[in-house]
Amino acid sequence: MEYKSRLQDDELLFRLECSGAVLIEGPKWCGKTTLAEHHAKSIIKMQDPDKREGYIQTAQTKPSLLLSGENPRLIDEWQEAPVLWDAVRVSVDERNETGLYILTGSNSVDKSKIKHSGTGRIARMQLETMSLFESGESNGSVSLSELFENPNKEIEAKSDLQIEQIIFSACRGGWPGMFSRKTDRAKLQIARDYIDSVCETDISTVDGVKRNPLWAAQILKSYARNISTLAKESNILKDVVSVSDTISHDTLSSYIRAFEKLFIIQDIDAWCPSIRSATAIRSGKKRGFCDPSVAVAALGLNPDYYMTDLQAFGFIFESLCMRDLRAYSTKQGGKISYYHDRYNLEADCVLHLRDGKYALIEFKLGSNEIEEASRHLLQIKSLVREYNEKKNAPKLREPDLLIVITGTEFAYRRQDGVFVIPIGCLRN
Repeated sequence: MEYKSRLQDDELLFRLECSGAVLIEGPKWCGKTTLAEHHAKSIIKMQDPDKREGYIQTAQTKPSLLLSGENPRLIDEWQEAPVLWDAVRVSVDERNETGLYILTGSNSVDKSKIKHSGTGRIARMQLETMSLFESGESNGSVSLSELFENPNKEIEAKSDLQIEQIIFSACRGGWPGMFSRKTDRAKLQIARDYIDSVCETDISTVDGVKRNPLWAAQILKSYARNISTLAKESNILKDVVSVSDTISHDTLSSYIRAFEKLFIIQDIDAWCPSIRSATAIRSGKKRGFCDPSVAVAALGLNPDYYMTDLQAFGFIFESLCMRDLRAYSTKQGGKISYYHDRYNLEADCVLHLRDGKYALIEFKLGSNEIEEASRHLLQIKSLVREYNEKKNAPKLREPDLLIVITGTEFAYRRQDGVFVIPIGCLRN
């Protein structure tokens, strides 16, 4: 199958240029091995059933033998022999070169078998599931990085995506395996199989703690019901207890931490600037997943359901946008948070870049809410400006961009400076 380019292709090449080895992390099935294979010059697959036992014995005797090959050398599923981590670290030290190794695999490894963190030798990068631009569904007519470079730029663009296509794309998810599936039904099944695999196997192997698959599925279902909200863990516990009354808060927390290690749960932290009293700003976590399809599959729903309930789809749409923004801002070191205060003033997303620039962003599926969303963003910008006018107050940078990301057709810059950008136009 032809390789589908990823936005992180350049990121991997850059990390290899800077470090002796690179560990690619991310959720299962997001394309880590495929990305690594595309850039590796030699490969060893530790889970190859014909060679696995021989590889394990070699690793126990002389692990450096498994590192022999043209560089960069991919060691796929390295956790099958954790000693390889230290072997890579030592090799990097001895050779004093960059771009030697790429490691891929899960987080299910006994950390006691690793003697060193790899700091300074093994760089880490995270891979997301595919964005709409990577899957070819966004036409990429509006560049996020170009807007940061030129915040006064006028834009005129048109999305090719209808609301029905956006709904299907969110329910299907950004799993690279979709390209080998011939029917829509088969593409939708990927996320369902994914959470089945996670709940039956991965939730226990990630840290060696045996967990109940039924509880795991119920926790994901509750999380999905609360996606893109500030629901507390206590609310999720009540949800789960209604089905499994023996689960405790500590047990719930253990499951959530395991899902985080697997990169499935990706909660959003609050942005808490000093523009209001600390007691006025909500600081809980906004519930999120690595991909919107996880929520849809956990709830047992399908595109037809959301066609008749666009209000419910709004929460899934926000998750879709968050996923794409993470992918589009990777090169600039993007970090995502949200702003929400008790006066109901909010920005669904605050996207901070490594260089200090940031954007306030709202997600609105239709056009009727654009006006209110723009007003919220302008109010937050005004609060920052007012705060900076106070004497003896440390200055806060004003937002570089105000953006409303929509499921509508046209992209444009409003007279007040707010950008309205359909998700079907956006790219890195």
